[in-house]
Amino acid sequence: MKHLPVADLAIIALYMLAMILTGVWFSKKNKNPDQFTKASGQIPQWAVGISIYATFLSSNTFLGVPGKAFGTNWNAFVFSLSMPFAAWIAAKYFIPFYRNSGEVSAYTHLEKRFGAWARTYAVVCFLLTQLARMGSVFFGIALSLQAMTGYSMQSIMVVMGIIIIIYTVLGGMEAVIWTEVAQGIIKTFGAIIILYFIISKMPGGVDHIMAIGKADGKFSLGSFKPDFTTSTFWVIFFYGIFINLNNFGMDQNYIQRYQATSSGKEAAKSLWLCVKIYLPASFLFFVIGSSLYAWYQVHPEMLNAIKLRAAAERLPSGASVTEMGAVANTLLPADYGDKVLPDFMVNVLPVGIVGIIVSAILSAAMSTISSGMNACATVFTFDIYKRYIKHDISQRQTMTLLFTSTFVIGVLSIITGIAMIGVKSILDVWWQLSGIFAAGMLGLFLLGIASRAKNAEAIIAVIIGVLVIAWMTFPSLIPENLAGIRSSFHTNMVIVIGTLTIFLTGTVFSLLKGNRKNVSLEVNDI
Repeated sequence: MKHLPVADLAIIALYMLAMILTGVWFSKKNKNPDQFTKASGQIPQWAVGISIYATFLSSNTFLGVPGKAFGTNWNAFVFSLSMPFAAWIAAKYFIPFYRNSGEVSAYTHLEKRFGAWARTYAVVCFLLTQLARMGSVFFGIALSLQAMTGYSMQSIMVVMGIIIIIYTVLGGMEAVIWTEVAQGIIKTFGAIIILYFIISKMPGGVDHIMAIGKADGKFSLGSFKPDFTTSTFWVIFFYGIFINLNNFGMDQNYIQRYQATSSGKEAAKSLWLCVKIYLPASFLFFVIGSSLYAWYQVHPEMLNAIKLRAAAERLPSGASVTEMGAVANTLLPADYGDKVLPDFMVNVLPVGIVGIIVSAILSAAMSTISSGMNACATVFTFDIYKRYIKHDISQRQTMTLLFTSTFVIGVLSIITGIAMIGVKSILDVWWQLSGIFAAGMLGLFLLGIASRAKNAEAIIAVIIGVLVIAWMTFPSLIPENLAGIRSSFHTNMVIVIGTLTIFLTGTVFSLLKGNRKNVSLEVNDI
């Protein structure tokens, strides 16, 4: 196990100090809830666009995407290809809706449309989704730093979590956005550096990488057959459209950014800027993963240490080297793909460069976690505390509540990250959890803006939708004598089928009841 040289540690320390000082700087302006939650709507659209991009490109992308490309192929890149479709719908319908509502919370309108239960349901789903996302991102930080420093993953998560909490609490949304602008630039630059060193040190360069990748099918986007039981092109494409519709239309992280710009037109520009940056950046990370695969084919001796670390995580503490070796021999590339990039960094990159790349990985994680903490604190304050506990509280009390809830959410996300230690793939875990929690939110939201369904139909639709989601998510709970009714759909189809079940069920029941009256939140009125 190598340890980082002092020069690299100094670069990382300077980066972390800069993030904290940014929070301290913006704390001077962070004096009211409007400033804390949406920066008083004074952020330029280009900064918001880079901020959205930085939130999207988390350490799950920085580590998980190269790990996925290393372990399998480019099937997951189809997710990125689906983004423009979701962005078009969001820019045309969702952004004008939220800008016109004037509400800082994404879920207030659900109460107006269907009642308090709808708002509470969406809030709970959102908070669970964010905990899963932030936990997986914390895990990604610890995964990379453990390989380089030898410190325990738990210790790394706690220390990093404290630093993120400090600048997020101090600076509010303005600090979150401007730190994300810097973080978005740093992590993109870091990825370019990594690819440069892989190609420059690879015997045969790009041609050799391409030859190995083609020979082993590393560039495949997946089967184009209409099969929804495996990870085909269409499964990932539809998953991408629906999860991005949820991101752009129901995720508080993005709704607050729409409000941080000066107008709806500027908010739409910021969203499209995110898509324009993310697509080539995503392509870059898949190229890195395929290039790493080729590198380790040429240097198979370097894989032994990686396999042993992956095997150790699957065994109880105190397992012998012989036991770890036996497990390591059974592992496939998909089982240790997330560990390849950190290993390459610490063993191949020169002193000084490693510090820059680690800072890039930290920036990828911090941008997502800080925005998630701010969004969760906003939702808890306005959708839970002020709605159910005490509505009439002063501005100072609201700020105290925002600070406290940010801290608590940060601690819970650290605990979630620790619970994820030993998972097979960061990206797989995040995709599965987000699909489960997001399906109900998106289905209810679409039902509210694109149908004439009323409260009763919405309740029935959500109940049926949740049952379908549970049926698809937990097939193992169905006894063997009823194995024939277990879901055979791929897990990424949960959000697609769950969303459509809620929307179509509510719409059909509404039509059967003859609901012909207009409602205030139809798409035509947005």
